[in-house]
Amino acid sequence: MAKKSRPAKAAAVTSAETPRMLDHYMKQVRPQLAEALGRSNPHSIPRLEKIVVNMGVGVAVSEKKHLEEAIGALAQVTGQKPIATLSKAAVSGFKLRENLPIGCKVTLRGRRMYEFLDRLVSLALPRVRDFRGLSSTAFDGHGNYSLGLSEQMVFPEINPDRYTRPQGMNITLVTSARTDDEARQFLRAMGVPLKKEE
Repeated sequence: MAKKSRPAKAAAVTSAETPRMLDHYMKQVRPQLAEALGRSNPHSIPRLEKIVVNMGVGVAVSEKKHLEEAIGALAQVTGQKPIATLSKAAVSGFKLRENLPIGCKVTLRGRRMYEFLDRLVSLALPRVRDFRGLSSTAFDGHGNYSLGLSEQMVFPEINPDRYTRPQGMNITLVTSARTDDEARQFLRAMGVPLKKEE
């Protein structure tokens, strides 16, 4: 009897829990981009491939607890366990040895990626002080976009009583776009608040 009820339950869960951003992409953004770019193949239309969130914790060289705090904060923000990033070279001026943990990062794909983008665009960015839009030139030439946040407190999941030390993060949106212009058009359609170009 349990076998019969399981497939019906699984089907109900997948249809009800489609991330809002993914739904928006499939129903509105993809047809709009197909028309604008003049492409009939849905696989050639720009899409989000992954989001990489990275925190560099330079003070972790002397204070290990700051790295643990950053890992905890990043796990709360992304919903995924971060990995520690290691130093590649020794720099005596910073008392840095090779292969010391000095940061953490998370690579988001699939459902978590779309949920994170939704929270970033609709909740976190509007909470940034004096926010007037993101730079429309921060592309790498291959359609990938990077932005930086000066503190993790803009995410509502972070408890300010627990995480007192401000910790910035870099967020890279990796797209399948062939050019920066295509990626710009795609991100604007997804609701990413890029500034208008002068």
